[in-house]
Amino acid sequence: MHTILTILHILICVLLIVVILLQSGSAGDLASAFGGMGSQTAFGPRGAQTALGKTTVTLAILFAFTTVTLAVMSNRSHNNVSSILGSNAAKTQQSAPAKTPPNSKP
Repeated sequence: MHTILTILHILICVLLIVVILLQSGSAGDLASAFGGMGSQTAFGPRGAQTALGKTTVTLAILFAFTTVTLAVMSNRSHNNVSSILGSNAAKTQQSAPAKTPPNSKP
């Protein structure tokens, strides 16, 4: 299951990159980003969402879902393996108590 989900995640990543690169720009260059002769709105005029825009949103949601699912599955499968912090905490708890030197007087 983990392998199938990883392959699906990589496929979604590639498709998301392709779909984003296929979209046309908003026809605004660097000057319009800083208010130079651009439109009156902050991010330019918004028209109806195209099929590529809807595909981008769908792929982005699937990407987020597969990312979270893979993270949860990875955490559950490695639950028995202790982390670096966990092994350090175990070592400090198992250490012997400090001994007083034999020549010291109280």
